[in-house]
Amino acid sequence: MTELLSLSIAMFAGLMMTRVMNRWHLPDVTAYLIAGLLIGPCFVGALGVPGLGFSSYEELDGLGLISDVALGFIAFSIGNEFRLSQLRETGKQALVVGILQAVVTTCCVDLALVIFHFLRPDVLSLPAAITLGAIAAATAPAATLMVVRQYKAKGPLTDLLLPIVALDDAVGLVLFAVSFGIAKALGSGVVDVYTIVVNPILEILASLILGSIAGWGLTQLEKLFHSNTNRLAMTIGFVFLTVALAKLSIPLGAAKLGFSSLLVCMMLGSVFCNLCPLSEEIMTRSDKWTAPLLVLFFVLSGAELELGVFAHFSSVLIGVVYILARCFGKYFGARESSRLMKCGPKVVEYLGITLFPQAGVALGMCVTASQLPGDGTLIRNIVLFAVLVYELVGPVMTKWALTKAGDIQPKSEEILTRRQRKLAAVAAKK
Repeated sequence: MTELLSLSIAMFAGLMMTRVMNRWHLPDVTAYLIAGLLIGPCFVGALGVPGLGFSSYEELDGLGLISDVALGFIAFSIGNEFRLSQLRETGKQALVVGILQAVVTTCCVDLALVIFHFLRPDVLSLPAAITLGAIAAATAPAATLMVVRQYKAKGPLTDLLLPIVALDDAVGLVLFAVSFGIAKALGSGVVDVYTIVVNPILEILASLILGSIAGWGLTQLEKLFHSNTNRLAMTIGFVFLTVALAKLSIPLGAAKLGFSSLLVCMMLGSVFCNLCPLSEEIMTRSDKWTAPLLVLFFVLSGAELELGVFAHFSSVLIGVVYILARCFGKYFGARESSRLMKCGPKVVEYLGITLFPQAGVALGMCVTASQLPGDGTLIRNIVLFAVLVYELVGPVMTKWALTKAGDIQPKSEEILTRRQRKLAAVAAKK
C-alpha cells in the first residue's frame, strides 16, 4: 500500500509542477524532474513519513521495473522514426552524423580529461578518464522524445534528431565497450579481446536480431484481431515481453551474449512500423496509453538524482570539465558532420544543442564502470553530477533549439483566443 501511495503522490506532484513551470514556459519533463527531486530522499522523503515521497534510494531501486518498461516504450516509439519512406530522405545523413558526432564527443572528453589527469594525477586516473570519455557519447532519448511530443515539433531538425538519438545507443555501446576494455587493460596490464571487441558486437547483433523477430511476430499476431483495443493490448504485451527477454544474459564460452533493451525495443518498433499497415494508428494509441507511465518515469528519475555529489569538490571539478567538453563535442561534432552531409543551415546550427541531454544509458554504463578498481565510485559521482545538470537544463535547451530552428511553432492567436473564450465561458457558468 505504501508503494502505491508513493507512486500516486509522485504522479500528482509531477502534474502539479507542470502548472508551476508553465509560467516560465519550461518543458513538462523539467517539471517532472524537479517534482521528483523535491519528493525524493534529499527533501520530502528525508522526513521519513511512509507514503509521502521516497525516503531512500533503495526504495527507488525497487521500482526499477517502471523505468525499464518506460524506456522500452520510448525506444519502441523511436523505432517508428525508422520508416523506410522517411529513411530514403534522411537515412544516410542520420547514420553519418550519428556516428561522427558520438566519436567526436568521446575524443573531446578524452582529450580534456587526459590533460586533467596529467595536471592532477592524484585526483583522476587515466583509466577513469578514458571510461568517462566513452560514457559521454550517450544521449538521453527519453527527454528529447518528450519535448518533441509536448510541442508537436515537426521539421528537418526533428526528422534528423530522433534517428540520431536512437543510433547513439548502438554507437555508445561500442565506444564504451572498447574504451572500458582499454581502461581495464591499463589497470591490469592484460588485454581482454572478448570485452573490447567480441561482446559489444555480439550484443548489438543479438539485439537487432531479437528485435526483428519480435517485430515480425507482432505483425503476424496483429492480423488475428479486428478490434483496435485488442491490437493495442497485443502491442503493449509485446513491448513487455521484449523488455523481459532483453534482460537475458547467455554465456558463450569466454564470450557473453547479452542484449540492449533500448536497441531491441527500437528494432521491434522499426520492423513493426514497416511491416504492419495499421502500425501508425496503433503506435499513436500506444503513445497515449503510455503517457502516465512516462510521467512516473521522469518523476522517479528526478527522485534518483543525488545532491550528495556536491559534497565532493573533486567530483564537481571533474564534472564541470566533463560537461563543458561533452557539450563542445556534441555541438562541434554535430555541426561539422551535418555540414559535411549538406544538411540545412538551421540543422547545422542547432542540432548539437538538442543532443545535450544525458541520463539512463549513461547511468547504465556506470554500473559496468563500477568494476574499475579504485575508480568506480569517482566515475559514478561525476556522471551523477553531469546527469543532474543535463536533465534539468537539457530539455529547456532542446526546446529552445527546436524553436529557433522553426520546428516548434508558437500557438496562433486564433487558438489562444479560442482557449480564452472557453475558459471565460466555464467561469461564467460557475
